[in-house]
Amino acid sequence: MTDDAVPAQQRMHHYDESLTRLILDYVQERLSLPETPLDHPGDKRTVDELLAGLITREGTDPAKVIALYDEHLSKTVLSADSPRYFAFIPAAPTKASLLFDMVVSAASLQGISWLEAAGAVGAENQALRWIADAAGLPASAGGAFVSGGSAGNLSALVVARDTARRRLVERDGDQARYRRLRFAVSDQAHSSVKNTLSIIDCDPFVVRTADHRFTGEALRAALEADPDPETVVAVVATSGTTNAGIVDDLRGIGEVARERGMWFHVDGAYGGAGLFAPSVRPLYDGIELADSMIVDPHKWLFAPYDCAALLYREPWLAKRVHTQDASYLDAIHHDDGSYEWNPTDYAYHLTRRARGLPLWFSLVVNGTRAYEDAIEHSISLAHQVAADIEAADHLELVRDPSLSVVMFRRKGWGPDDYQAWCDRLLADQTAFITSTTWEGETVGRFAFIHPNTTIEMAREVLAATA
Repeated sequence: MTDDAVPAQQRMHHYDESLTRLILDYVQERLSLPETPLDHPGDKRTVDELLAGLITREGTDPAKVIALYDEHLSKTVLSADSPRYFAFIPAAPTKASLLFDMVVSAASLQGISWLEAAGAVGAENQALRWIADAAGLPASAGGAFVSGGSAGNLSALVVARDTARRRLVERDGDQARYRRLRFAVSDQAHSSVKNTLSIIDCDPFVVRTADHRFTGEALRAALEADPDPETVVAVVATSGTTNAGIVDDLRGIGEVARERGMWFHVDGAYGGAGLFAPSVRPLYDGIELADSMIVDPHKWLFAPYDCAALLYREPWLAKRVHTQDASYLDAIHHDDGSYEWNPTDYAYHLTRRARGLPLWFSLVVNGTRAYEDAIEHSISLAHQVAADIEAADHLELVRDPSLSVVMFRRKGWGPDDYQAWCDRLLADQTAFITSTTWEGETVGRFAFIHPNTTIEMAREVLAATA
């Protein structure tokens, strides 16, 4: 039977050599670019016009669709993996991880259970173990890869809430179930933490920070001054704030949490990768006390979007909270003592891709030293740029960089000046950089991730402030 004679509903699932080559050729060309282009933001009218009428009853020639994407649509997508992308938190997935992401997609892995994907889950757990070992978590620690830091924080803090509530009920009786619980957070906590507390119907116990760093001393003082400290059942610290890269006093906070029986969660979505850089590893002292932690490989561990590692010191506590019971799921849960690890049991998700496999593959083929060196490069670059800023008469360093974020002010500039500067740099493809605010003031901000970013690229950006 020729392809033309195959019913359309079956033809979609037939191997198409020309379509395959079309896609693989595009991927090869993209991966072979010596430098990923920044490209430009797109306006809605233009994008709508490009897409108008594309979805039809009979389908469209894939060569025309790829050409449209390559020549027009892709040009409206800012490339977070460009070495000239300095805004927000960039990305820099390795070539190996990008290629293996295609393998994961081609295999249609359903990564929820050991039954369906034992090899994939085992490989993901090997990558999770690498992170857990770097943090000094016990051999029993484990978790799952989720979509991002927000999903990781939500999943972990639900476990913190339910574990605390169960303890209070066991101690004080069922009425304790209705007590309003609070989570200690700093005034620098990521927006996803605040959003999570709203979702899980808990209140923030906000601890004011000195110099934007959350400390055990500040937490202790705030709890001692509070009339009902027992309702503060957990604390969230940050190992690398998104805005400035500040690592909280993990040792001090963790010790207070241990003393008071509070759950200790560490949000390391961006900065957690600094665990693998010997030059800054002492900043993370105390992370081994964490009950849960996250780090996003799609940020500073060079994996494709979307990928966040979620780890628990005692994963059975998470399993007790997140396991979904349904008759059709009985097959993935066993009571015969055989080994199983179902990633779906450790976060709020059920269906999930095996999103940790691209990181695992890249780690295996590139080796961990390449990761250490790449992270150290970003930290070194941040210090070089900070030195250049301090040497310039018209610039001021806002604070010494802790990790790979640098904030500075251009003397005499206001918000409109920074915006015009950012717009010019993007228009001529020198860099994509955005301003931020620091203590109410608009300032410039570099975020370095890509190991191919050079000091010369950064100096072009600084030169444009003259």
